[in-house]
Amino acid sequence: MKASELKGKSPTDLQKDLEDLLKTQFSMRMQKATQQLTNTSQIRKVRRDIARVRTELGSKA
Repeated sequence: MKASELKGKSPTDLQKDLEDLLKTQFSMRMQKATQQLTNTSQIRKVRRDIARVRTELGSKA
């Protein structure tokens, strides 16, 4: 997800994206804890996407 993609979205869409990303992050953390996650670099990507969405939400508020 790129920052330019987020600029065109409404705050309600951004909030929905944030909720989805947080659920994904939780799921990945549980998979990592049970050693079912094979590609651990995905966690970092999701964390950065969460930060991008939160930054955009802050700038629109």
